[in-house]
Amino acid sequence: MDEFKLHRNFLKDSLRKTIDFRTSAQHRGVPVPPLQEPVAKQLVRISMPDRESWNHILQETDLADAIGNRRSRRNYSDDYLKVEELAFLLWTTQGQRKPGEQPPHFRTVPSAGARHSFETYLFIHRVEKIPPGLYRYLPLSHELVLLYATDDQSKLKLSRAVLGQKFVADSAVVFVWTTVPNRMEWRYLQAAHRVILLDAGHVCQNLYLACEAIQAGTCAIAAYDQEAMDELIRVDGEEQFTIYLAPVGKYQ
Repeated sequence: MDEFKLHRNFLKDSLRKTIDFRTSAQHRGVPVPPLQEPVAKQLVRISMPDRESWNHILQETDLADAIGNRRSRRNYSDDYLKVEELAFLLWTTQGQRKPGEQPPHFRTVPSAGARHSFETYLFIHRVEKIPPGLYRYLPLSHELVLLYATDDQSKLKLSRAVLGQKFVADSAVVFVWTTVPNRMEWRYLQAAHRVILLDAGHVCQNLYLACEAIQAGTCAIAAYDQEAMDELIRVDGEEQFTIYLAPVGKYQ
């Protein structure tokens, strides 16, 4: 099989016909993987504003206008995002539809089998009330957890990790989504990886449309140095690794 045909077959759902799903971890009674990676107790957590507090900062945005105005924006002003605006963007991309709702896999974005294989990391540069640093979003409690503080040197490393796309580090915040493949493999075995990529598209499109409601812009980034990005956000690159990223900022 030539290389192009191999990769084209990855895009097809034909693989499903070759898989015996009776051998899946789910079918064998293996406990379901957690929908959120554990958090070290010593890390600082920041509670994010809830829906009632961010409603007043959202612009009146017609859905058709948001879709029609959607574009990739690479030029950002020096303005800060409000913390309420960031909370809104996090909710629209990975938050629970109704905080505290059970089961907790009911999110604002669709996911195959409601497995939600993503974790959201944030390089925060300019967000009111939040010091610059690398954070992880905890969707089940709507909190941020600080992983480490960042500086100008961190921005330089980030620019290098995205292959010199300087505008990424010039943004107010960079969303970095990782995948934990086992969450999806638990149910779908070898068919998991195709739907992980489909799910990533759902998440980023929500970010694009949500940005229109706060007069901000974003640009999906799929070209990056895999090993450098994984090292920056301190994941192992095997059981969890970078899958997609998008800078966000107020546009000029």
